[in-house]
Amino acid sequence: VQLQAYGGGLVQPGGSLRLSCKTSAAIFSRIGMYWYRRAPGRERELVANISSGGRTDYADAVKGRFTISRDNRNKTVYLQMSGLKVEDTAVYYCNMGQRFWGQGTLVTVSS
Repeated sequence: VQLQAYGGGLVQPGGSLRLSCKTSAAIFSRIGMYWYRRAPGRERELVANISSGGRTDYADAVKGRFTISRDNRNKTVYLQMSGLKVEDTAVYYCNMGQRFWGQGTLVTVSS
């Protein structure tokens, strides 16, 4: 299973980015999807997840600022990030079913 994550980049504090993670896996529509991140010097943490049925959950640090969504037809999961803070700087990884990992995309929030 391959997961291709993209959309990271450099953004100023308060700005927005949308991350995407695309796969060709046939099971996509039937499995939960997750976004994790690892900030420099910190442990990897779960940012958001979305069930196969569309139920979402978020880490407290991103509630109200980030939105996870999925497009089952295009086998893509998104993470819309708004109100970005310097502390959101990290490599963001998508994960399928708590089993398969994408390669990560770097988000840098800096003025």
